[in-house]
Amino acid sequence: MEPGANGRMDVFSRKLDALCSEVIKTLQGIEKFQRRFFPPAIPSLQEEVLPRLPSLEQARRDLQRMEPSRGLGGIRDALDRSAGRLAEAIERITTASRSDMARTVVQVLEGLRKSCRAQEQIFPLRRALPMVNRFFFEPAVRDRAKELDPDPPPDRRSGLRHVGTDRGPYARGAYSLYVPESYDGSRPWPLVTALHGGAGHGRDFIWTWLREARSRRFLLLAPTSSGATWSLLDPKIDGTALRAVIEGLRKEWNVDAERMLLTGISDGGTFALAQSLQGDSPFTAYAVIACTLPPGDLQAARGKRIYWVHGALDWMFLLKQAQRDAGTLEQRGAHVTLRIVHDLSHTYPRDENGRLLTWFDPSMK
Repeated sequence: MEPGANGRMDVFSRKLDALCSEVIKTLQGIEKFQRRFFPPAIPSLQEEVLPRLPSLEQARRDLQRMEPSRGLGGIRDALDRSAGRLAEAIERITTASRSDMARTVVQVLEGLRKSCRAQEQIFPLRRALPMVNRFFFEPAVRDRAKELDPDPPPDRRSGLRHVGTDRGPYARGAYSLYVPESYDGSRPWPLVTALHGGAGHGRDFIWTWLREARSRRFLLLAPTSSGATWSLLDPKIDGTALRAVIEGLRKEWNVDAERMLLTGISDGGTFALAQSLQGDSPFTAYAVIACTLPPGDLQAARGKRIYWVHGALDWMFLLKQAQRDAGTLEQRGAHVTLRIVHDLSHTYPRDENGRLLTWFDPSMK
């Protein structure tokens, strides 16, 4: 090796690690912003996330100025693309209007989606960058990385894939599937199906659950509605498509038919409740967040297990309505657990995933 090569590699590796650290910190900061998102709190939340941008951009410039060490160019480029997405996310979030709530919500959601796409960019780097691998595990299992993310055999098709994207990466009606690398088919695995909110996409929403799927070993499906949102006025439209996907997965993977959870937020939660009122639903439990009860045959609610998370600060679907809806389901024989989160607005409470999964299946702690 030429003189000084080791030194240059060490410097490049340090710069690479520095950018990786900034990417992870920024993802964590945006995740914190998303959990606390509440229109009246926007100014203070923007001020908290904005300082991440200068250090992120500086780390990008420092790495871009260096010639990559042999074999690390692709990693550098993917990490830089992720950082670029995050810079765009912060820009969208922090320049959102503080006076027009409708425009603010739309712009913030655009920024949050960019952070999902940043995660998609760096997830394949987890084997090369330990900080990335740790980020995509729950804290309690980070010392079990080799067990939970082993090298899969060549013929195994585990991992993340997107189906139905021939017309474009964010085509309506597509779905994203994550099969943890530790899957070996020797036993039935639980299936969690997660439904995005209005105007969302499964390819983005899957990142809300992927960390838990890796850590707790379940199959994760994130479908996308055929229209801008779920077919709430005619649940059979998206419901039929969803059942077809489920049937296909059960033929391909060892799915535990007794542990199939359907969950969703906002319109996705409302659509999940609509599916619970269908007599032929394949799901064994339903976990809904920040939604409302749709019209339907409430006689079908009898015996259904439903976990309902609602924020006291929800400005779209008021808490009182959620309490009435949960009471109505209970009166019709459903087994409803209503969890009220006092500091939660109309946003996804990522920190509730663990509690929700424990309710669904206590063995998934």
